[in-house]
Amino acid sequence: MARTSKKNLAELNYQLYERASGASWSKWRGIEQKSLEFYLNEQLSAAMKKELKEAGMPNFVINNVTPAIDTIRYFVTANNPRWKAVGVSQDDTDAARVHSEIADYCWYISSGKTIYSQVVLDSLTRSVGYFMVGVDVDADRGRGEVMFWRVDPFDVYPDPQARDILLRDASFIIIKKNLTKTQLINSFPAYKAKIKNASGEASYDNFSQRDYESAEQILAGDLDMSIDPKTAEDDSIIEYIENYTLEKVRFVNAVTLIPLDPDKEAELQERAKYMMEDFAKELKVSLLEKVKQLEEAVASGEIIEARAKLEIERTQKEMGDAMKEKEVEIKQQLRQMMSQTTETVMTYEQFEILVKNPVYKASVVDYSDYYEDRLHVCVSVGKDTFLYKHRYDYSYYTIVPVPYMYTGTPYPMSAVTPLVGKQEEINKAHQIMIHNANLASNLRYMYEEGSIPEKEWEQYSSSPGALLKYRQGFAAPTPIMPLALNNAFYQISVEGKSDIEKMVGIPSSMQGFTQDQPDTYRGILANDEFGTRRVKAWMNTTVEPALEHLGKVHAEVAQKTYTVPKVFRIVQPEAGVGSEVKEVEINQKVWNDYTNEIKVYNDYASSRFDIRMVAGATMPVNRWAKIEEYFRWFQAGAMDDIAFIGETDIENKERLIARNSKMAQASQYIEKLEDELKQQKGDIDTLRRQVIQAGIKSEVEDAERNITRKQADAEVKISRETDRTIAEQKNLQRGIKFELQDAIREIEKETAIAKKSIAKPETK
Repeated sequence: MARTSKKNLAELNYQLYERASGASWSKWRGIEQKSLEFYLNEQLSAAMKKELKEAGMPNFVINNVTPAIDTIRYFVTANNPRWKAVGVSQDDTDAARVHSEIADYCWYISSGKTIYSQVVLDSLTRSVGYFMVGVDVDADRGRGEVMFWRVDPFDVYPDPQARDILLRDASFIIIKKNLTKTQLINSFPAYKAKIKNASGEASYDNFSQRDYESAEQILAGDLDMSIDPKTAEDDSIIEYIENYTLEKVRFVNAVTLIPLDPDKEAELQERAKYMMEDFAKELKVSLLEKVKQLEEAVASGEIIEARAKLEIERTQKEMGDAMKEKEVEIKQQLRQMMSQTTETVMTYEQFEILVKNPVYKASVVDYSDYYEDRLHVCVSVGKDTFLYKHRYDYSYYTIVPVPYMYTGTPYPMSAVTPLVGKQEEINKAHQIMIHNANLASNLRYMYEEGSIPEKEWEQYSSSPGALLKYRQGFAAPTPIMPLALNNAFYQISVEGKSDIEKMVGIPSSMQGFTQDQPDTYRGILANDEFGTRRVKAWMNTTVEPALEHLGKVHAEVAQKTYTVPKVFRIVQPEAGVGSEVKEVEINQKVWNDYTNEIKVYNDYASSRFDIRMVAGATMPVNRWAKIEEYFRWFQAGAMDDIAFIGETDIENKERLIARNSKMAQASQYIEKLEDELKQQKGDIDTLRRQVIQAGIKSEVEDAERNITRKQADAEVKISRETDRTIAEQKNLQRGIKFELQDAIREIEKETAIAKKSIAKPETK
């Protein structure tokens, strides 16, 4: 199959964008544009303003949407999100502990608080907000930093067939922006020539229904001009397209032998030989010690000589077996050290290239292939100018959506959309009431033509105390009184505000209106608990799962980025004044003197861990209610005064704790008791030493007497044994002497007989 040209890739990018921005996306875009404008107080279209002006009615609005949305945003973004990493194995646990610190560091350098607030506002007013995780390759002097970014929801064109709430099953996600060539050149200086030669103009789709001339706000769609900073003339605006796709890539997990150089192999052989010689020497010494023990036992009469010989033979046999086992053990260890394996993950294409090398092929013990998703991005400008295509080693989209009301499609619904009709009802009711009041204060008149000076009546008819004249012969002008309004209009205006609060789940008391506040802190707690349940439901089912997925994406990007030794310095905000700076080190190489190996401390790049979002971490805490609850616990004795004072806003809490704390008083009393105890313990030790010395003296005297008595008994016993031994030796010597004498006599007798038998033949 022919390889796709770069121009075709750029054209494919543009075609995908055109298809993704079809009827469904355009319909969603128009609805959410209206929701955004309602939040920004642009609640009357150009046609409505024209009709009101022609009818002489006011065109103001009573905006109840914005405060409700801002209150929801406060509850969702009161605190920063927190992630917790759980290591897969013990080796991964150490590196997993520092991941939360790294996430806080990246969140801080990215101004995460601002980004999170804007993403949540996008979700509330435009139905979805988008996080993006990426790498600023120029940060940290070219070593790169992982950053969090926000993507404008109206610049994102997801796969229309995606059904996952986080777009994890999308075939593609396109980001299309209208940027000037100067902006693009600053972002991609390596492609300066391509950007300058790119053709085409940006397309603008106007989804707004408001009148630009009378609008109170300037929105992004209103800006269609640009200025070249070098020439002060108009700069060209072209379309910039990023096409993100997840494609299956074939990988190989190869198990290969670790080759040893000749010097290392010779060193291992020499070490094994030394171990065998040392073990043989140890066995030889053990054998000599055993023989000596047996000889002493024979000499003392404990065992006979035959038993000693048998034990020596058994010991020699056991030591020979031990030598053989040790030799097998050392050879096995040597074989393991010389045949260590390692697992390497690579693409199938890389494996095919390596396996062509006979040396590598011989080292492969086993391998298995599998498929994994990998993120690809194709970037182009205009309709046919290709910039680059790159494959990242990430298995997730780095774009994470946070929808408000998921509809089962990539086009969710915002929190403002259900409020539009109710807000229009409130506006209309107020407009009618004010218009009726205007008519009552500025009467209209019916008159015969020519009966009055019209200009004079128009100017002074509503002025207090004005004298108006009409001509004789004509009927006096008749005032036209406005009809009385139905009370339903007043009811609509009152109930409309309450309806909006019910629809968004934010009562007036939570917006600071004191007349609706409960009297007790228990009422405040109940209000926070029941009044925020809709917000908490959205947090639990959508926001926190999206943040958890964002944490996993960040962990994957961070592990692929921070692969070299690095020190993170993080300010601990909870430390207050004089905040401490915490240092976190990863990928630090450590030399092991025993094994002569280089090991990696906090091996963050290759650690495996799972990410969990800390539930409720971003929600606010009612501080006064919390302090009141802590006070009740303090009164009940469930917590000490130090913990209670630490949660209050009292100034100089440290001095107060040191001066009045029950714990401090108890510490002083304990110190006093400890001093008394030390003094008493010293006296007791002195008395004990005196008693011990007296006891030792008595025991020494008793021992001396016992030793003298035992020594006398031993001398008597030795003397008796000696006398008996001497007598036995004399008897033995006497018996041997008698036996020798008998033997001599027998020999002499036989000798005499032999001589006689030899002498007889000679006589004949």
